[in-house]
Amino acid sequence: MNASPDSIDLSTQRALSDWLPGRLAAENPSILVIGDVMLDGWWSGTIERLCREAPAPVVELQSRGSVPGGAANTAMNLASLGAQVSVAGIIGTDDAGEDLRGQLAGAGIDVRYLRSHAEMVTTTKIRISSGGQVMLRLDDSATTVPADALEALTASVRAAVEHRDAVLVCDYGTGVVGGPVRAALAEVLGNRAGEDRPLVVVDAHDPRPWAALQPDLVTPNSQETARLLDRRLPEGQDRVEAVGGASADLLASTGARAVVVTLDRDGTVLLTPDGVRHRTWARPAAEKQASGAGDTFVAALTLARAAGLPLTASLDLAQSAADIVVHQPGTSVCSTAQLSRYLEAFADTALSEEELERQLELHRAQGQRIVLTNGCFDVLHSGHTRYLNQAKQLGDILVVALNSDDSVRRLKGSDRPINNMADRAAVVAALSCVDYVTVFDTPTAAPLISLLRPEVYAKGGDYTPEMLAETPAVEEYGGRVAILDYVAERSTTAVVNRIRDGQGAATAP
Repeated sequence: MNASPDSIDLSTQRALSDWLPGRLAAENPSILVIGDVMLDGWWSGTIERLCREAPAPVVELQSRGSVPGGAANTAMNLASLGAQVSVAGIIGTDDAGEDLRGQLAGAGIDVRYLRSHAEMVTTTKIRISSGGQVMLRLDDSATTVPADALEALTASVRAAVEHRDAVLVCDYGTGVVGGPVRAALAEVLGNRAGEDRPLVVVDAHDPRPWAALQPDLVTPNSQETARLLDRRLPEGQDRVEAVGGASADLLASTGARAVVVTLDRDGTVLLTPDGVRHRTWARPAAEKQASGAGDTFVAALTLARAAGLPLTASLDLAQSAADIVVHQPGTSVCSTAQLSRYLEAFADTALSEEELERQLELHRAQGQRIVLTNGCFDVLHSGHTRYLNQAKQLGDILVVALNSDDSVRRLKGSDRPINNMADRAAVVAALSCVDYVTVFDTPTAAPLISLLRPEVYAKGGDYTPEMLAETPAVEEYGGRVAILDYVAERSTTAVVNRIRDGQGAATAP
């Protein structure tokens, strides 16, 4: 019998399930977002002619809309995911500022630390589109931030940080959270240690000035990481390897306990001082009018960590949230309900062998390499996720073949599996590194391998290729067998035995 979600210790939850977003929302962590708030405008219309003055299209506007952007969009995402949110920043008394304040307050966000100033220009970014294509973006922002506005924001830092579970800094270089505000944050957070210190996350174009905060997480994107390293990053898997190889430099320059590098279509890479690396894989959409996926990612990551979810699971959850909004037009947010539905959709994702074979033919036609691995994957743990991420890096498409329930019983005994096939398939499919899941009932995966003919067959364990029953089937068509890391202390059997013996979980990041 499965435990109630309310009774599950989030610090031990490493798999994504459809109940998880609701449980995180129920934790209702208190989070301060401080930084560069903006207003995003989305104007759309039709184009049927060029103007007389120049070869420029004339857009006949049909709709105008505005939504919070930048740090304000991050705050909106947090509120939509169930956090108790306060936002701190500086806006003008102009129409854009009043619009922004009203929308934030209407979403239930505390705006008492959002300072208005008559000499401040509220940052706006207006995108003009036609036929689903953005044609032009108009940016308006202040060239300088009024000194007395900065003083007022600085004076409120201590009260704003008080009793928070997390502080999320969004610094895009406008000067709002530079200088005195940053110094005040460093002082307040430096005086708090241990359990009294909130989670500190920095999302900045340049995280280096924030190193004095010793943030728990920083989230530079690819371009920001290249500037931190003062070198151009390659593309694709080479970019991931370059980032991983620079782990020590990135951690040292940012002063962070962990760095999450976001790589757009290539997902994210987690870097920590103890050498732990975790990878997520994006499910990108075709080019659309989408903006703010990075805001959604850092919001979901902060919420999950503030609620006590392990770092690697928090990263997977944040990737799922970003995958949702990247398929939505405009500057949008991800809600608890959307995230639950997204994860629930993986429950019936195990494909038949015939359907899977058809899908893989399409991928091969695009020149993509197929990697296949198999196993019971009964109680998912960090050893599994590390191994599956390694397998994904051997090719382009990762297929996981699960032993059927009957097959697991034959292998493991009558008291296994702990989780039935549908649950196991849903959890494995929810991992961003996994592209397809199927089920087999034969004694070995050799018949499935002969049918699908993957370029790489990956297996994790203390094996050699000669020990595997599947190796002859792979070698028959010229495929390759890859043996990946074996993590004995992380085995499912060890986890199950700890549960049955009433032992607690080992300390984990």
